Amino acid sequence: MTSVNQLKIKLFADGADLDSMLVLYKDPSIKGYTTNPTLMKKAGITNYEKFARQVLEEIPDRPVSFEVFADDLKNMLAQAKVIASWGSNVNVKIPVTSTRGEFTGPIIRELSSSGVQLNITAVFTPEQVEIIADNLSCDTPAIVSVFAGRIADTGLDPIPIMSDCLGILKHLPKAELLWASPREFLNIIQADEIGCHIITATPDVLDKLKLLGKDLTKFSLETVRMFYDDAQTAGYTINIT
Repeated sequence: MTSVNQLKIKLFADGADLDSMLVLYKDPSIKGYTTNPTLMKKAGITNYEKFARQVLEEIPDRPVSFEVFADDLKNMLAQAKVIASWGSNVNVKIPVTSTRGEFTGPIIRELSSSGVQLNITAVFTPEQVEIIADNLSCDTPAIVSVFAGRIADTGLDPIPIMSDCLGILKHLPKAELLWASPREFLNIIQADEIGCHIITATPDVLDKLKLLGKDLTKFSLETVRMFYDDAQTAGYTINIT
């Protein structure tokens, strides 16, 4: 593969820095955006709704995911309805469980059946995907975010797991599997090869798109020159006698 245009997978940008989001908005290969409360906290966001509405004003025509942060089903449901009202391009992120491990299936079912586009997040196992799928409407678009990168962090190969998840969602024509938390650019290629629908990546990973198909001999020479130039500008010396 030598061109981004050869990728079948949809590229989403993961982050909560508006300036970075707008830079990526100029790139037609970026098809959507994901955020979460942790990323927003790291970006210094203090007013959740104000930030979200600002993003949606600047990016009105690509999907953007915003997450509920209540920890009981009643208030998750209420927050989800408010977040969904912010824009037609919003995917409401619902964690697969509460912090007590309570499955969020009842509100997934209610929201999906009423036409709310969801992004079910913090998913790690095919078993979780199965019970999520049982609660999604066939008529409403939805994203299921499986954290392949974090799965890999445990020493497990995420590819068979992601392939299993794809099979589970096959009967839901409007449900898309998202490869979350990629650790390197290679993960984009891996996700594309197995037929994953979406991958979301931070700007530093997406920046490596320009390296796709790069000549390795040329890359080697550029690396040698980088080491040499940095040694020279640092003024390093070794006394040779």
